[in-house]
Amino acid sequence: MAQDPPPPGPGRITSLHLATRPGEPTFRVAEAHAVTGRGLAGDRNYWAGEGPRPRRRGTGRASGVCDVTLIEAEALDALAREHGITLSPAECRRNLVCRDIRLNPLVDREFQVGAVVLRGLRLSEPCARLEQLVRPGLIRGLLHRGGLRAEVIRGGTIRVGDRVLPLPYDTRPPLPTVPATLP
Repeated sequence: MAQDPPPPGPGRITSLHLATRPGEPTFRVAEAHAVTGRGLAGDRNYWAGEGPRPRRRGTGRASGVCDVTLIEAEALDALAREHGITLSPAECRRNLVCRDIRLNPLVDREFQVGAVVLRGLRLSEPCARLEQLVRPGLIRGLLHRGGLRAEVIRGGTIRVGDRVLPLPYDTRPPLPTVPATLP
């Protein structure tokens, strides 16, 4: 009988980046405060509005909203090796750069970064805007390895060097049950 593969990881955060406004360069920080349902304080994607964050912002491929973006350092290494494009962790425009963790399997999974709990929402595929801001060839070079969009489930401080560890599936709260009605 085949067994499920073990969860990926653990990995480590190798660098942490914020940008004050959309389109501005990201800058490296040693730590950032993750706020449940809002994102990383001080980042361009932080939701400072009233009430819950809207799930969409306009139309198009990059219209999904998320709290935190992650990318594998190994993807940046492969981009340089396979396509001759050297991209610094700040240039990739993701918040968290990780090493020794596969991010694609974390879609629809909860995982821990230090004391913070995130849930993978969907892959963060490279877009024309990223290619325009950084350099040509990124879309092809980072296709299906452009990282992960995630939401903050339990906030706290994320620091460079924090472990990234998938949580077991059974730690999620159970789905609500609907009582059966008799005719």
